[in-house]
Amino acid sequence: MPDILHQLIAGWENECVEFKEANDNFSTSDIGKYFSALSNEANLRDRPAGWLVFGVRNRDRAIVGTSYRENSDRLHSLKMQIAEGADPSTTLREIHELRLPEGRVILFEIPPAPRGIPIAWNGHYFARAGESLTALDLAKQDAIRMQSAGEDWSAVICDEATLDDLDPEAVAKARETFLMKFSGRIAETEIRSWSDEEFLNRAKITIQGKITRTALLLLGRSESTHHFSPHVAEMTWRLDGEEMAYEHFHPPFFLTSTHLYQRIRNLRLTLLPAGQLIPLDIPKYDQRIVLEALHNCIAHQDYRMDERILVIEKTSELVFENAGTFYDGQPEDYLISHRTPTRYRNRFLAEAMVNLRMIDTMGFGIRQVMFRGQAKRFLPLPEYDLSRLNHVVLHLSGRFLDENYSRALQSHQDLEWTDILALDHIQKGGMPDETTLFSLRKRGLIEGRRPNLRVAAELAPQESKTDYLRHRAFDDEFYCKLILDYLAEFGSGKRQDFERLLENKLSDALNLKQKERKIGNLLQSLRRQGKIEAEGVTKTAVWKYVPPIPPSQS
Repeated sequence: MPDILHQLIAGWENECVEFKEANDNFSTSDIGKYFSALSNEANLRDRPAGWLVFGVRNRDRAIVGTSYRENSDRLHSLKMQIAEGADPSTTLREIHELRLPEGRVILFEIPPAPRGIPIAWNGHYFARAGESLTALDLAKQDAIRMQSAGEDWSAVICDEATLDDLDPEAVAKARETFLMKFSGRIAETEIRSWSDEEFLNRAKITIQGKITRTALLLLGRSESTHHFSPHVAEMTWRLDGEEMAYEHFHPPFFLTSTHLYQRIRNLRLTLLPAGQLIPLDIPKYDQRIVLEALHNCIAHQDYRMDERILVIEKTSELVFENAGTFYDGQPEDYLISHRTPTRYRNRFLAEAMVNLRMIDTMGFGIRQVMFRGQAKRFLPLPEYDLSRLNHVVLHLSGRFLDENYSRALQSHQDLEWTDILALDHIQKGGMPDETTLFSLRKRGLIEGRRPNLRVAAELAPQESKTDYLRHRAFDDEFYCKLILDYLAEFGSGKRQDFERLLENKLSDALNLKQKERKIGNLLQSLRRQGKIEAEGVTKTAVWKYVPPIPPSQS
């Protein structure tokens, strides 16, 4: 490492190297900016790394030492801090700490930005103009992004890999799966007569007998992942909650995706259908739905971003996270219309996974398997979250959110798909369009007023009717009579008296502000009718009962 330092000093500063004296107060934010700039410049100049060096004086190239983060643990915690601010999430390849006679020197080794993906720091892209830090201009951004045009990461051949790098069990099971898929088109005897090399070529997993990244991802031995370096081929299951646990899963993904599913705690849920005494017993998660979501992550992951696929098990849901944007269209395109994808980030990988029955390429998996599958189990529909830059996050619910929604799906088997989407939207606090609302209300599927719509509870079983009535509003006449009875009994009252009086009688569907507004409206209505009057203003007013005038005095 001292040799590398002297080589960097001899070459002095350029777009891929920066020297700083740097004391312990050097800003982490500034390091992040240099990380973004040097990473992007290393990509553009096809350098193996960029370097940020602390402990070398800029004007005369002298090693003067640095006091930056003398504590080793604190120094190496910088990696996590950089990962948190960089987008896509990446970090320093290595932190080299040298103790030289002239002083302590730190070399931060910065990986080049992945092909096609510029690196940002806290939402801003940086570059270098000579020795100066500057914004990454549009020309450089385009130059990086155009690197991936027409390039299929998954089809790249790993020259040093051989058939011995593939897992025999995975290859054997892949052949059986291929046989089931194509048995109507190719004779079983012919498929079984193929050598492994011919089978893998026919299944479009290898190319002319050469091992591709796709072959290693789906069928490779776990110890063969070094062929991906520096890219990451890993899935992680993580348990979040009162108990904490995690496990990493490596290729062959064709087998280990099922192993990951088996780590998920699949308890049973109970739903009591309307008017029945025998409950339905439903597993929290369906294997086909979970594997469809996970296999989509494998197929569409942007492996150039060097991130693992995450499956986070929470108390009431599974969260799937993969690197890369939603590549063709938006999720709603596949839910509302019968959209077929026209392009794929990893086309070679996707085609191989189709041949192994892991996914389909017609766009049916999202709608038919995941979303309709959840509806058939009377559970909330999955939700995509694309708010995180260059990442796709999918939430898969493992609990009943609104049992009235679940009972509506269970008792109305003829619901249109658009109706199911709308009811799910309502149970999550959303508001469908007016035409859909009118149709749902006309059929008695929803009730309440904006913004407190809810799935109708008329199908609720006997033991839940109390809860239903708590959410259903009484007539205003009922509330007004309670206020008048209170004033007739006690002579006067303040606003807080009426709030206490009606606290447990107003609909639980109303929030605190809405309840306060409701009480104000009731008081003003009684005042306009001449039944009560106020002394004072606003909430401090004292309200008094106005007895009706006897007919003989009118």
